Amino acid sequence: MTVLVADIGGSNIRLARHRQGDAYELLTSVPTPAQDWAQFCAALGTAVRPYASTSAALSISITGVVSPETGEVAAANLPALGGRPLAAELEARLGMPVVVTNDADCAALAEARVGAGVGHGVVFCAVLGTGVGGGLVVDGRLVRGAGGLSGEWGHAPIVNEATVDAGDGRRVRLPRFRCGCGLAGCADTVGGARGLERLHAFLHGGEATSRQILAAWAAGEPLAAATVGAYLELLAGPLALVINVTGASVVPVCGGLGRSKALVAALDVAVRERILRRGESALVVPSLLDDQAGLIGAAYAFERIGA
Repeated sequence: MTVLVADIGGSNIRLARHRQGDAYELLTSVPTPAQDWAQFCAALGTAVRPYASTSAALSISITGVVSPETGEVAAANLPALGGRPLAAELEARLGMPVVVTNDADCAALAEARVGAGVGHGVVFCAVLGTGVGGGLVVDGRLVRGAGGLSGEWGHAPIVNEATVDAGDGRRVRLPRFRCGCGLAGCADTVGGARGLERLHAFLHGGEATSRQILAAWAAGEPLAAATVGAYLELLAGPLALVINVTGASVVPVCGGLGRSKALVAALDVAVRERILRRGESALVVPSLLDDQAGLIGAAYAFERIGA
């Protein structure tokens, strides 16, 4: 069976044909109609139909939570999909088997099978993109909890108030920021690119992108260094807790912030200082697959669910 794989985010739909292992052929990329269901289906159908056949199937990696009971997708940046059993509806429209899996879970599968997690029994993939996500793979198999929720370390009130060095001689109290999920103190509020920017603005005022902050940090700029220091202090504890609970022996980091090897290395040091198991080897490491992980992992998700 030919497995077509799609990585669907709030901005773009990428469609590819999986070959084997970490090999795939990118077929097309189109904008995601995030607000309108009919337009979303039309865009996906236009992308898929030229490559569809009676022996083809579609496996989708998608942002948001996928309910294993109903197949419904809950994704804040894809309101068009709200309350719809996505796989079933797309199967009816496209006339082919469809599997839908959370993108962080797909990334975890890919890293465990052919990425930075190869050779490890327990792999926790931490996604540090716009926000914070994660996926857990044990002995090559994805762990999925009730409601499709597992690996979601970005959402829970686990980040406490902290007093940090602002880099200009001040000590500043950081509150538990409110999260879009309705709680306060979630790792998502500080751990992704928007969280890093939120920290910088709170400490120093003004606006700077995550890329600008990391570039200034790399150049030794004191205020950016204070921001990154606060970031590491707030994020390392929750990630250390995940490692203590799961027993993960490697944590590949995917997402935009994961492309900063210096940031991942600093996070690794901070995390290893906070876990029970001691060792000299790096534990938190950059992804080997980067933004390919969703597409590659979607193929393995189909193998698990749809084959």
